[in-house]
Amino acid sequence: MALSVNHPYIPSTGPERAEMLDAIGVKSLDELIGDIPAEHRHPRLNLAPGLSEQELAAEFATIAAENASSSNGYISFLGAGAYRHYIPSTVRSILQRGEFVTAYTPYQPEAAQGTLQVGFEFQTIICQLTGMEVANAGMYDGPTAFAEACLMAARITGRTRIGVLSTADARLPETLAAYSKYQDIELVEI
Repeated sequence: MALSVNHPYIPSTGPERAEMLDAIGVKSLDELIGDIPAEHRHPRLNLAPGLSEQELAAEFATIAAENASSSNGYISFLGAGAYRHYIPSTVRSILQRGEFVTAYTPYQPEAAQGTLQVGFEFQTIICQLTGMEVANAGMYDGPTAFAEACLMAARITGRTRIGVLSTADARLPETLAAYSKYQDIELVEI
């Protein structure tokens, strides 16, 4: 077995592995596993070549297409904000980095500097893209963001009537009603 080959999921380098072998008094990995019968050391599994993430997703989609679903005529009761979308696997890896795994609303800025930096960058880019003077990145969910946007619009314009589409997610007017309960705001269904 070669000591110099680095593997993406084995963090030790060739020299580090050589140092570990030296510490336990063996000269090679082959010597280390010498007591294991040769036929069990590297069994051939006759596996098909690996697939990329996209190829695997397409393969699973083909298998899943055999299921009864909304895409082949059945009614879907999902909705109210739960819609199909693709999130690349790298997103989870990035979000699990230490500087992002902090309080989602940073009450202690010194402990959540990464989160604050991401929020600042997001707000800056949104303002540049939309031409708006301000953008907020600290909302908990869609209905909360909707309610905050409506209240901000009411404060800025001085208007008190807010139209909500009848086809909108039911949580939107409910959340707005809760937020505006003690304010002079009238919800109008459109």
